[in-house]
Parts: sequence; structure tokens; C-alpha cells
Amino acid sequence: MNSLREEAQARHRYACLEELYARHNLRKYVVPDPLQFLYDYPDVRDREIAGLVAACLAYGRVAQILRSVGTVLERLSSSPRRYVEETTPIQQRRDFGTFRHRFTTGDEIIDLIDSIRTVLACHETLNACFVAHLDDEADDIRSALAGLVRELAQGRPTEPNSLLACPRNGSACKRMNLYLRWMVRRDAVDPGGWEGVPPAKLIVPLDAHMHRIGCALGFTHRRQADMVTALEVTNAFRQLRPDDPVRYDFALTRFGIRGDPGLDAFLDSCGR
Repeated sequence: MNSLREEAQARHRYACLEELYARHNLRKYVVPDPLQFLYDYPDVRDREIAGLVAACLAYGRVAQILRSVGTVLERLSSSPRRYVEETTPIQQRRDFGTFRHRFTTGDEIIDLIDSIRTVLACHETLNACFVAHLDDEADDIRSALAGLVRELAQGRPTEPNSLLACPRNGSACKRMNLYLRWMVRRDAVDPGGWEGVPPAKLIVPLDAHMHRIGCALGFTHRRQADMVTALEVTNAFRQLRPDDPVRYDFALTRFGIRGDPGLDAFLDSCGR
């Protein structure tokens, strides 16, 4: 009897989330979101660099995030790939020496540019670097994420570092998982472009908002928003969409922005 009730609840939740996806996972709802910058780069070789910058700086107030991301990408010019490969340290110092975004300094941006250049010289693309570390037998992308971060760190400590977090340190890696959602998935919102990475292996970008949703839906009972919790929430979504567990991430962030019913009402309708 309990099994039948659980199956019915799962079907109901799936229907609610699919309706939410259809209603809110639309390009017109992207602004304001750092994702909006990725649409300016039709070449995936530029997009993957612009996306990494946008994701790494996606902390703090939205207005500040958009201002900082816009500043960095403007200085990277219309082709971030060309900038990374061709500019000199003197030019980079001139462009980013005085940059500041909350805890992020211009030196960190310059170090990131240098790290990207090294990764490109070895793998040709960030996509190829990520895939090189992907564990085909694993259910998720943690090994590939750790490998990409390790190569981008280039022996520098990832902590303290305001831009890069590593899953091996227990971090939920919200910003990097957001970046992967942008680059791996392809729909009305996520532009995609990366090849060789199954969306089924992605991990939910867990922040306080998604943590609250996960707790309310009974997907996790953990109080700490770390990688263990992110995996619990992801696995619960994977039960609903085995092929695409982060499918609802964008839509679930739209509450309160467009005057639609609030999060609590939606969670109640899902049968929390």
C-alpha cells in the first residue's frame, strides 16, 4: 500500500515539475541571470570560457554579479579564446589589475586566464579536459569536475580561492555545477555546446534556495548544503528524470520574479 502511495506521489510531483518547466524554462525569463552573457558567443570555444568566468563570479547580489561579469567579458573582447591565447601578462595586468568582485581580485582573474591557457595548450578545449577526467562507470561527474579544477588550479591551492571549489573538499561546488548545466544541457534556456558529457551525470547546483526545496520535498534531511546533500537532492530528482536530473533547476529559481504563485504554494501543490 505504501509503495502504491509513493508511486502516486512521485507521478504527481513529476507532473507538477513538468508543468513548472513548461511555464518557466523559457529564454524570456533568463534576465537577470549571468547565463544571459553566454548567448553572445556562438562559437562554443568562446562560450566555454565566457561561461566559466560568469559561473565563477556568480556569487553575491545579482546586480553586482552582472556588473562584474560584464566588465570581465568586455575586456576579454568578442573572442575570449583569442584573448586567452594571445594577450601578454602586461596587457592582462592593464585590463584586470584593479578589478574587484567581492572577495575576487584582479590577480585571481589573471591566474584563471593563465590556467585556461595552459589547459587549452594541453587539451585544446575545456570540454576535452573535462571529458578526459570523466569516469564512465560513475553515476555523476565528480571525478571530471575534480580533474578540471585540479588542472585549472595548476598546483595553486584551491582554498582560499574565491573562484574555484573542488568536490574533494566536500564543497557542493554550486557555481561549477551551474557552469556544467549551462554547457552540457541544451534547451530553451541552457545553450549547451559541450560534447561527451551525459546530462544524466550532472549534479544539481545546490545553494540555499535549492537546499530549502530539497528539504521541503523530503529529498534530503541534511542541514549542511555540501556535496553529500547535493548528491541526495540530485538522486531524488534523478528518480523523476533519470536522463536529466538538473532539468528543473532554472525553473525552480524563477519564483517571485514574475509574479507567479510563491514557492510555498508550489511545494504544497507538489505534496510536500
